[in-house]
Amino acid sequence: QVQLVESGGGSVQSGGSLRLSCAASGYTYSNSYCMAWFRQAPGKQREGVAFFASDDTTNYPDSVKGRFTISRDNAKNTLYLQMNSLKPEDTAMYYCAATAPTYICADRWSSRAIYVYWGQGTQVTVSS
Repeated sequence: QVQLVESGGGSVQSGGSLRLSCAASGYTYSNSYCMAWFRQAPGKQREGVAFFASDDTTNYPDSVKGRFTISRDNAKNTLYLQMNSLKPEDTAMYYCAATAPTYICADRWSSRAIYVYWGQGTQVTVSS
């Protein structure tokens, strides 16, 4: 059974930093797997904020580009999200997500629908 468990959330002031972690059990990380971080604020749709494509490249929406960095340590089966220069609008529940190991995600890394494994979320609150 696959489990993804996020940690590292918390409350910070605007301009601060946090590093989120996503540890997996029952799932072996690989550089060829699409993986991602999403977030969902109250009353808003879940949106992707950082992605690993199947060629191990990373992608970010403009709203976080230059501030957020996704990385992974395959030996530790852990995905990370380094968040710097945090803003109040970054306040949300953050989720890690992964595709099935046999799935070839190609250029679909930004589609929420391809991710079948999700963590329970970790709350990030940024105050002004």
